[in-house]
Parts: sequence; C-alpha cells; structure tokens
Amino acid sequence: MKHSPKKPGFDTMFKSLLSLTLLSFLSISVRGHGYVQEIDSGSTKYTGYLPYQDPYYNPPPQRIVRQIPGNGPVTDLSLIDVTATRRRRYRIRSSALFATIAAGSQLALNWTTWPSSHMGPMITYLARAPSDITQWVPGTSAVWFKVAESGKTADGKWAATDLLTASNSIYTFTIPPKLKAGQYIHCIARSLHIPRSTSLSQLHSVQVTGSGTALPTSFVSFPGAYTASTPGIVYDAYQNTSAYPIPGPAIWTGGN
Repeated sequence: MKHSPKKPGFDTMFKSLLSLTLLSFLSISVRGHGYVQEIDSGSTKYTGYLPYQDPYYNPPPQRIVRQIPGNGPVTDLSLIDVTATRRRRYRIRSSALFATIAAGSQLALNWTTWPSSHMGPMITYLARAPSDITQWVPGTSAVWFKVAESGKTADGKWAATDLLTASNSIYTFTIPPKLKAGQYIHCIARSLHIPRSTSLSQLHSVQVTGSGTALPTSFVSFPGAYTASTPGIVYDAYQNTSAYPIPGPAIWTGGN
C-alpha cells in the first residue's frame, strides 16, 4: 500500500510563516530608515550589519555592529527599546568582533540613504564595557556619556539629513584624545520626524587604544535620559522654526 507523503504539521507551517514575517518586517523597517553599512577607523574598514544578507547566513557573519532589531522610532521613552538592545522583547546578540581605534582618531560611519523627511540631530554616545565587550549588554544601567552632537544650523539644516547628505552619507566624530584605553560601545541617537520619539541606532563595539587616563564621572541611562517632555524630544521638526535644543547631557570634554 502506498502512503501519501506526510504533510507538514500546523506548528511547523506556523513557525516558518512567523520567521518569514519577522524577517520581512526587519527588512522593511531598516530599509525605510537606513543603517550603517561600513565603519572606517582610519586604518581598517569594517562591514556593518547587513540586514538583507546577514540573517540568511548560517552561521551569520561576524560583525562589530550588533544585530539590528528594527530601527523604527520608539515613542514610549520608558522602554528598553530605546537602546536598540531589545525591540518588543526581541533580544539582540552581542557583536562577535570589535574595531580597534586610537584615542584622538576619527571614526567614520557610512550610512545608506536616509529619508529626507526623517530630519533630526546626530548625537553620539559611548559606554565603557566593564568586561568582555563581545558578551556585555548595557541594559538599563547609567553607563552612557555624550562625546559629540550636531542639531540644526541657523539656516535650518538638520544634521541627520541635510548635513549627512552633504557629506556623502558619512558621519564622522573624534574619539576623545585623552580617553582611557578600553572597550566601548558607540551609538548615535538621530531622527525626530515623529515628536516625542527617539532611538539609539545600532551599537558598534570598539577597542580604544592609547595612554590616556581620562574617564567621565557622570553618566545617563537609556531609558531615562530622555522623557516625553524633554524639549529636544517634544520639538516638532516640521513646524518649529526656532533653534533646536539638543537633548541629553552636556558633551563630556574631560577627554579633550
């Protein structure tokens, strides 16, 4: 007697459909907002996390950039989603690699196309890893300090759109020259096209070298640093023509 091939069970079909749906959502979300496709430390260029390729490899390629859970804006600033280490209970794996860069050097981030309607600031934070950076996740601890920021110019040009486009989609900042050597996570807060929202986009792992001994003594947490009433968060980027108050703490200058 011939037997018909066994059809896949409902659970198997559902799991397959769910996986495809999640991958499609990830691609649509990231495609709509752009991402860092390459990081240049001056001596070495590193490929960023590629959301249309990396998830499909087994095992996934090793990167210095942590996996992107989706970079749409976070409107509830009390959620861990703000840090880009989780997204709706979706935990992000630590990066397997890290970039090496000397204190005082510039780190250049090459972004894919960013929608012109998604204006906002470019705010750069660092967090020093207390242990192996390939295993460490900041969580909600107060570990972040600001090292650079750019908002809106006097003639109305935004850092995240106008200025980034003018620099061929490459955003550059300097690692504080006297910063103590060690491992750090670097991230950027950008985009204000939805008022009362933000997100720390993509976390990059770096090993800072040098003889510096400076470390900040004041830190902020995410969530915590911004609230729905913070002037730079409640700001309406489409209607408000006044000067933009960049949110967050002052830039740490002790490492300069």
